[in-house]
Amino acid sequence: MIRSVSFPLPLALATALMLSLTACGGDDKKTADLGATPAPSVTPTASATTPAQSVTRTTAELTKALLVLSDLPGGFTQDKDEPDDGSKPFSSPSSRCKTLVRYLNATKAPGSKASVTRTFSGGQEGPYVDFGLDSLGTAEEVADLRDSYAHAVDDCSKVTLRTSGQASTSMKVEKITAPDFGTKPFAFRLTGTSGPKRGLEYTAAITGVGDVVVSVGVLAGQGTELDPATEAAVTKAQQVLKPA
Repeated sequence: MIRSVSFPLPLALATALMLSLTACGGDDKKTADLGATPAPSVTPTASATTPAQSVTRTTAELTKALLVLSDLPGGFTQDKDEPDDGSKPFSSPSSRCKTLVRYLNATKAPGSKASVTRTFSGGQEGPYVDFGLDSLGTAEEVADLRDSYAHAVDDCSKVTLRTSGQASTSMKVEKITAPDFGTKPFAFRLTGTSGPKRGLEYTAAITGVGDVVVSVGVLAGQGTELDPATEAAVTKAQQVLKPA
C-alpha cells in the first residue's frame, strides 16, 4: 500500500525546496504551497440511514481521478511505473507488528477491487510524492481499513527495512497529525534511526473519498509537503469520482 517506500533512490535527504502542488477546480486552478499550512476543510459525514451498496470502480475511472504531471509545478517529473517484483522490504520479529508489516509490504490496499498509483519526484534527492487510489466498494470498508491501519501503527513502534545490497535499517513508527482532508484521515511517519538509511523520513496519509481510499506518501521531504499534497489529491478525487 506504500509504493515509493521501497526506496530505489539516492539516500541523501532533500535540500530546502519551496514547491507547490496544484489542485484542479473546474476551469480554475488552486495552488497549494507545500511550505504553507492549508486551511482546514469540512469533512463530510456519511449518512447511516440505509446500508450503502457496493460501488464498482474501473481502473480507468480511478486513473482519471489521480493527479497528473500538469497538476504539479515545474521541477517535478513522473517516475516510470515499475512492475511488482514481489519483494517484501519490511519485517519485524514482533507479533504486534504483523499487521503493519503486511500493510507496508502491500502494493495495494487490502480488499482493493481496483487500484492505481503515480509517483513524482522533485529531483534526484527528492522529494518523492506518491499518490494512490484504491476502490473498496463502500465507505464503510474504507473506514474499517483506516481504523485497522491506525491500530496497526499504534501496536508497532519499530520495523526493519532491508534494501537490495545494503544492510538493514531500523525504522521508528509513529502516528502524526493527519491532514484534515477527506473522511477520517490518518497519518504516520517512518524514520530511519540506525543503519544505512538513518535519518531518512517517510510520511504517509490515508483518507477516504466515498468508497475510495486515497493514499499519499512523501519520501525525503522537508516535513511540510504532506498536507497540501493530500489536499490536492482529495480535491481531484472528489471532483472526478461520482458519489457512491
